[in-house]
Amino acid sequence: MQHILYQVDAFTNRPFKGNPAAVCVLQEQESKGWMQSIAAEMNLSETAYLLQEGEGWRLRWFTPTTEVDLCGHATLASARVLFDLRPELKAEGIEFYTKSGTLYASWDAGKVMLDFPTMRYERFSYEGDAIRAIGFEPMDAVFSGNYFLFQAEDPRQVRSAQPDIPALLKLPMPEVIITAKSDQPQYDFISRFFAPQLGVDEDPVTGSAHCLLTPFWAEKLGKREFDAYQASERGGELYLQLLNERVLISGEAAMIMKAELFV
Repeated sequence: MQHILYQVDAFTNRPFKGNPAAVCVLQEQESKGWMQSIAAEMNLSETAYLLQEGEGWRLRWFTPTTEVDLCGHATLASARVLFDLRPELKAEGIEFYTKSGTLYASWDAGKVMLDFPTMRYERFSYEGDAIRAIGFEPMDAVFSGNYFLFQAEDPRQVRSAQPDIPALLKLPMPEVIITAKSDQPQYDFISRFFAPQLGVDEDPVTGSAHCLLTPFWAEKLGKREFDAYQASERGGELYLQLLNERVLISGEAAMIMKAELFV
């Protein structure tokens, strides 16, 4: 039986908005090289691979150039595919076995809700090279693992930012988030995400980044539930709740296509 490939726009209910992800439902295990080749062929920020494993699903994510440890939008897309394929899972929920541990997805009134680990963060001192690369003087900066977050004073700095991608490639910062408090009443904060070292100059909507953004803005705003907007060209909406060591990330998804792989 051939593998089935889906394309899903995550964190939106409108086709061609949000963040497109490919989701490959495997009938049997394939090699890492094969999965990387398909991801390069799809040329999306992430391609996810699902393989049933006991009561749950093994889930792996690949950019066009490398495998990554955590990806939010492709997990949401994977959950949406499984909820469509097996409607009984809407009542049961889904367990994903990943490099970042066990992740959970549930169906919540037309949205997919992801249960992800919270990122603990530390503040750090940045230099002129970082300021020149992101294009503005941040008012705060924190990091967690490979994720480096810079807070802008004005949301217009986030929307209009044009980071120097070659400069970002040289910094010891694989994944860069810029963020600001929103000036629009329907959102608490906005953000954008850049990861050229992973083969993704700008990611349209980044679920995993909100594992850091959520506790960061909880500290800043003194609240635990948020409506967030990732202000890329495609744009996407996320609904967030901080629960101690976990972050609930909810969003919609639009199914775009289904295909059979011949390789």
